Amino acid sequence: MAMDLAKEILKLKREKNALILAHYYQPGIIQDLADYVGDSYYLSEIARDCKEEVIMFCGVRFMAESAKVLSPNKTVLMPCPSAGCSMADMASGKALLELKEKHPDAYVVCYINSTCNVKAHCDVAVTSSSALKILKKIPNKKIMFLPDRNLGEYISEFFPEKEFILWDGFCRCHNKVSREDILIEKEKHINAKVLVHPECTKEIRDIADYIGSTSGIIDYATKDEGTDFIIATEEGILHELKKKNPNKNFFIPGDKICCQDMKKTTLENLYDALLNMKNEMIIEENVRKKALRSLENMHLLASQDVRSN
Repeated sequence: MAMDLAKEILKLKREKNALILAHYYQPGIIQDLADYVGDSYYLSEIARDCKEEVIMFCGVRFMAESAKVLSPNKTVLMPCPSAGCSMADMASGKALLELKEKHPDAYVVCYINSTCNVKAHCDVAVTSSSALKILKKIPNKKIMFLPDRNLGEYISEFFPEKEFILWDGFCRCHNKVSREDILIEKEKHINAKVLVHPECTKEIRDIADYIGSTSGIIDYATKDEGTDFIIATEEGILHELKKKNPNKNFFIPGDKICCQDMKKTTLENLYDALLNMKNEMIIEENVRKKALRSLENMHLLASQDVRSN
């Protein structure tokens, strides 16, 4: 049944001139169907530059929003409209404006894991893979970062000369990763390296052998000569890790780090959304234009080389 439905989806995709994008945290069966699989930054580039008229974004809402902001003339669909991001929902445009009034000299940086209404009031968006590169190019001494306090704290460690104002938000999955669970895995697998996403807390980052984005973690594990890795990020990443490294071993601390919203995508709702062109992303044009600046700045600054003085 699953195979038949997958074939129907691929047939529909051709008929609709659609492109299927999937984040690394999506179910494995969805990743296998996608034209492109990647992290937020990579997928936003693909969405912006692709020639297809329809983008089926298998991820969470802020990802589909970003695709629509960058490509207003394309039809951007989601398999499940209720797939949100608890971290993104921890910040609002109204609350951000109030904080900006208190710090008018701050340069406002938002994690791409934020809503369109928040991006509309920010100077630049960043991803976990592009944040450090982008921040190196920002001369301002005061940085407001939202919504993830853990990623913001991690970034601030590289810029001691700057003052960081951190929003009190977090990813529920990464924030609850347990140091004890990691140490238990280390006892079982003595030679295992600990690979950690920067959305984790500082006590987790402090015991990491590597800290990086989903794509960074995959690259590190693939290139490293080791065979055992403890992976402190959402377990959907295991699908790509195992595909690229069938002879290596990967362990999730505590056995489970699962984003329920990422797992809301199914073959059934993907097929239904594509067949009926359902769950289209609609953004008010004035909000889209304001949010566009932060995303355009992200791509511009992330693609430029840092010039030495």
